[in-house]
Amino acid sequence: MTKKKAAKKPARKPAGKAARKSAGAAAAGPKLSPRANRLILGTRKGTFILERGKSGWKFSVSHHGVPISYAASDPRTGTIWSFLDHGHWGSKISRSDDGGKTWRDATPIRYPEGARLIDGFDTLDGKPIDPFGPPTDVPKRPRFKDARLLKLWVMNFGGADKPGRILVGTIPGGLFVSNDDGQNWELCRPLWNHESRGGDLFAGDGNGIMHWGGTPAAIGTGEFAPGIHSIAVDPRDSNRYLIAISSAGVLETTDDGRTWHGRNKGLRMEYMPNPEADWGHDPHFLALCPASPDHVWQQNHCGIFYSTDGAGQWKMVSKGGSVPHFGFPVAVDEQNGNRAWVVPHKADDSRMAINGALAVCRTDDGGRTWRDQRKGLPQSGAYDTVYRHALDIAGSSLAFGSTTGNLYLSDNGGESWQCLSTGLPPVYSVRFA
Repeated sequence: MTKKKAAKKPARKPAGKAARKSAGAAAAGPKLSPRANRLILGTRKGTFILERGKSGWKFSVSHHGVPISYAASDPRTGTIWSFLDHGHWGSKISRSDDGGKTWRDATPIRYPEGARLIDGFDTLDGKPIDPFGPPTDVPKRPRFKDARLLKLWVMNFGGADKPGRILVGTIPGGLFVSNDDGQNWELCRPLWNHESRGGDLFAGDGNGIMHWGGTPAAIGTGEFAPGIHSIAVDPRDSNRYLIAISSAGVLETTDDGRTWHGRNKGLRMEYMPNPEADWGHDPHFLALCPASPDHVWQQNHCGIFYSTDGAGQWKMVSKGGSVPHFGFPVAVDEQNGNRAWVVPHKADDSRMAINGALAVCRTDDGGRTWRDQRKGLPQSGAYDTVYRHALDIAGSSLAFGSTTGNLYLSDNGGESWQCLSTGLPPVYSVRFA
């Protein structure tokens, strides 16, 4: 009787490079953006830089030791810029060309001689008119004052076709432009002379109109003046950019600042007699999707607004009483214009995390639905406030800091969060670099 030979099992083929690569990627999680490995913070006590290494995040640099209203890195050159808010010396600019190891003073920004603004209105017999009082038909005349720099509030950078271009927004509402990497600055006069804020006050007394109101962010300067806090440059055309002003609204230029047009259709301001007026709106922050720049998001004092036509028409995508409604920052996905994140706050009475529970809210469908992302965030005893520049995105990574000195990071689109620090000074800005 002959024995049957046992059938040989087919040899297992070794996993190919593609399979091993796929398995490794799955184990490692989402692929990180190159920008997601460095964070630059502007805080109450200076500029802080964090680097991600093999053993996690570490503080690599801290500098200045004074309030930093905004800090960011130029993606074209790697230069790090910090806006110093000296209580005694005023606003100054500091720059580092070696990753934060050394710093030097940059050319200061100053308002040119003759720059004026309307600082309220008086009756014809010289009595001040309360700007927060009820509307009145009493004849009035504008009251003027010389413009001076109160605060450097935000900066952004030009496209590849403008390698030296830097844009800076200030309180009291001036946009300054440099075309030589910050060696020289020039006030954008067509915006400063816009009809919505009085016309050309260099040449005379203008049109007597002032639709730009003040921002509470200016109160620490001793004045109540408007401020430019958002500058969004269209990556398709660097001659087009949007700015947002507290309190006036959104303006757009398509010819590199020579002309400006209001883009406030669809916005609402429930605190005004006419909620749909052309001017007076209080956007808290504005951002666009780099891959789809016609998708623009705005966290506004009166809700969250979204536009799919480049800010031509806005739609409110939140409602009063819901968690994602009032707040300051908004971050937009770099590829998907329908996806955005906000950090909700209790409204005017406290401006802190709602019910002591910190949350980030995300939409994937243009604001039709929102979901909370709380994993890893404190859900009791949290009284954080996250300012308008203190949330940023790089690929699938998001980071935000708060005025209670907490810094949080997510590398999976907000699905879960880790705390990087609890002992920072109050955080004013957070930017990936």
